[in-house]
Amino acid sequence: MDDTAGDGPETTWAVFRQDRAGGYHGHCGDVEATTAGDAKQAALDALADNDTHSLWVVKEEYIGVVSEDDVNFGGTTNKSYRFAQTYNVDPAAKEVEASESEQIEAEKQRGDI
Repeated sequence: MDDTAGDGPETTWAVFRQDRAGGYHGHCGDVEATTAGDAKQAALDALADNDTHSLWVVKEEYIGVVSEDDVNFGGTTNKSYRFAQTYNVDPAAKEVEASESEQIEAEKQRGDI
């Protein structure tokens, strides 16, 4: 982002703090600033402490939420390699037959068949 001195209106920047080294960042507050550099400094002034691993600033307008209504979570990736039916077993053991039946039913439910 452009860190040149801004003469425009201040915008809201969301600030995220790292939970632990290498971990996720959680929303910890907002700052008002004209540029990314000003937002970073405002976040450091207002929210930094000795335990802070890192702070991120993001313009509020660029933040969105994806929910289960927007995306079909789980069950969409073909994981047939995990099921016994994909192995060449002859004659099929009871476990293989059961796994194959379960996989066929799962494919029907997903609409793959």
